[in-house]
Amino acid sequence: MSTETAPVTHDTPDADAPALAPAEADAPAHDHATHGYSPAKAEYLRRLRRIEGQVRGIARMVDEDVYCIDVLTQVAAVTKALQAVSIGLVEDHLGHCVVDAARQSPEAGAEKVREASAAIARLVRS
Repeated sequence: MSTETAPVTHDTPDADAPALAPAEADAPAHDHATHGYSPAKAEYLRRLRRIEGQVRGIARMVDEDVYCIDVLTQVAAVTKALQAVSIGLVEDHLGHCVVDAARQSPEAGAEKVREASAAIARLVRS
């Protein structure tokens, strides 16, 4: 199993960073026809499918009693790949959703900043 991760197509020098936070059941509804990640949706889906395959590979390694350190190496690779996806999503959210809200009103912008800050805090804690 490869430990390389393909970069998300962003304007960032390094797309590798914090992990995906779980969706919250009480997350607010959004009235956007598109989300910040929409232009890169196919790339995100490709990367997430690849990560899904890596996770299945890890399960297979455990089932086959592969050496612990080798399993941990693959867990680290999956974690890094999820972190890269997370950073891309945060960047897209800031550049699209937060900016759009700030253009609507200072209050809407401040609410989106609070929402983004809370999401980033969850990523940092994970």
